[in-house]
Amino acid sequence: MVKFTHSLLVIMMLAAAGTLALPQAVAAAPASKGDSLLLRRVQEEQGMHLPRRGLSMAQVEKTWGAPLRKLPPRGGDSKQHPVINRWDYAHFIVYFERSHVIHAVLNTPAGNNTDPAAAN
Repeated sequence: MVKFTHSLLVIMMLAAAGTLALPQAVAAAPASKGDSLLLRRVQEEQGMHLPRRGLSMAQVEKTWGAPLRKLPPRGGDSKQHPVINRWDYAHFIVYFERSHVIHAVLNTPAGNNTDPAAAN
């Protein structure tokens, strides 16, 4: 039993040392082009006045006007899959769970947000 306790102690110490070294290793790793693009996009989103979580559809429309496009609702087939609505504006997209904002993101120039109907 003593050997097992000793081995367990060594394993716990190694795990703790690895956890402490992890942030330093991540910080030391050079950022890739994709990472820097993602960081820039997050900074842009934080600097923009986007609809915040919890706003109603009426509040979003009152503040930002009518969206360019309201996509058909998705989900709603069970409690685990509530109705999700998506409204597209010129520079951002708003996602609603039922009738309240759950997320707003910038529209990307890469094309992956421009034609959701093509993915269906």
